[in-house]
Amino acid sequence: MTRIRQLSFAVATLFLVGAPLSAQAASKVFTAHLTGDQVVPARQTNANGQAHFTLNQDETQLEFRLTVSNIENVIGANLYVGAPGENGTIVATIFGPVAPGGGKTTGVLAKGTITAANLVGSLAGRPMSDLTSAIRAGNTYVSVLTDDGQGASDQKPGDFASGEIRGQIR
Repeated sequence: MTRIRQLSFAVATLFLVGAPLSAQAASKVFTAHLTGDQVVPARQTNANGQAHFTLNQDETQLEFRLTVSNIENVIGANLYVGAPGENGTIVATIFGPVAPGGGKTTGVLAKGTITAANLVGSLAGRPMSDLTSAIRAGNTYVSVLTDDGQGASDQKPGDFASGEIRGQIR
């Protein structure tokens, strides 16, 4: 009977010690689903996207991959600090800027790594922990900008220079 108790205690200890490690690992991976209805103001578009972010072990590097579908004339993509339903400020460039009128894009738009050296705007000169705190609080998003190069923008899909699709990072 003593042997069974010892084994039960050992298994319970391993479970309790391992649980916080799993929770920590899960908090290092973040995603965003980008759509036109999350942009402020909302956009009528068939474009969409996915952004995946992974923090390294010491949280000094944020790897990202941005995939888009059914979007035209992408000129840039940025990471912003801003609450859901509010426009925020750019804190890192993910893609671009490139010339307007680039045509249809589907697939991986950008992938790379963000470090403190890449932070701009309100986070320029700040540590990565400021960005990761904003991400964990739900106050960051990705926006993909488009421009057909044909006069006034923000008129139709493929021509929303202030953002065609957006996704809050969770």
